[in-house]
Amino acid sequence: MCRGSTNIFSSLIFHSSFLIPHFYAILLAMEQMDLSKAVRPLLDWYRNNARDLPWRRTRDPYRIWVSEIMLQQTRVAAVLGYYARFLETFPTVEALAAAPEDRLMKLWEGLGYYSRARNLQRAARLVAERGGFPDTRAGLLELPGVGDYTASAIASAAFGRREASVDGNVLRVYARLTDCHDDIGDPAVKKAVRAQVQAVFPAEDADVRVFNQALMELGATVCGPNGPPRCLLCPVRDFCLGQARGTAEALPVKKPKKARRAEEKTVFLLLRNGETALRKRPGSGLLAGLWEFPNVKGALGEEAAPEAVKLWGLEPKSWKSRLAARHIFTHVEWHMTGYVLEVSGQGPPDFVWTDSLADYAVPSAFARYSAEAVKLLGGKP
Repeated sequence: MCRGSTNIFSSLIFHSSFLIPHFYAILLAMEQMDLSKAVRPLLDWYRNNARDLPWRRTRDPYRIWVSEIMLQQTRVAAVLGYYARFLETFPTVEALAAAPEDRLMKLWEGLGYYSRARNLQRAARLVAERGGFPDTRAGLLELPGVGDYTASAIASAAFGRREASVDGNVLRVYARLTDCHDDIGDPAVKKAVRAQVQAVFPAEDADVRVFNQALMELGATVCGPNGPPRCLLCPVRDFCLGQARGTAEALPVKKPKKARRAEEKTVFLLLRNGETALRKRPGSGLLAGLWEFPNVKGALGEEAAPEAVKLWGLEPKSWKSRLAARHIFTHVEWHMTGYVLEVSGQGPPDFVWTDSLADYAVPSAFARYSAEAVKLLGGKP
């Protein structure tokens, strides 16, 4: 499947000081990687070095599933606190299924990718109706928000199924181990990698439950992104073609992402009688159904901004400050010009005036304005 980018023989320079100490590396560089050799050293390393994470101490599919959804495109450090609070509030799948959506979204506030929370609840309702979690990869794939990687991860960790889960960490480890120069963003490459990892899956039940985690842990802590791999700490360095051929740091290969489009917005932190205005975003699209500070398209200057406020049926009384902010999503970047001002009037019907943000899920895109609102509302969260 994978093709090397260099000619091995032209890259090896034989001289007397090189031959003997690097003889093993030369032989390794001339052969193909046998993934099965890495399995036992990897599992032994994992059991002695893995981070102690709460979802690794359970076989409860509910808790494992919640962790896998939270960890999608989110760092472990950011998830830990949310995970604990989430399970304290919704200790069972039935509790999550019955939760008011506003409460769920408030609990998810700041974690981002809010569609994950909605899919969690949709899936929880299905599981509750059926009386339990499906215990196969195929069954798990039927749940909203569960894709190939997540289904395999839950199937192996919770139910002991021999299912390889391939994420960015696993693709990176695989590319370096095998000196693979194919584009890991290509779905066909990912599918082929999954098949090769699947072929060397261990047989013992205890090993099956942690093998995927071991591969991901190696990619997260030793063979990491955004820098050279820490090869001296790697339990499978003796089998790594990327290290032997000097290509590991350049791998994996991935086609550059398209540039994010930029959107200009003008955000208004409107104050009236000790309260601020919020409105709910549409029920579909980016940040669907969450609460936001009123805003309009474009970067309005101080002369044009009052007209936007008047179109809402409000009268500007005094201007407090100007707050610029930026927020980056996966495919779009918001550049925000913000104004804090006192107003009079009722505003449109979709405005809610409140002296506290505690009951409203305001996404982190508006974090700077939320922090300013809390300060201006007398410290009320």
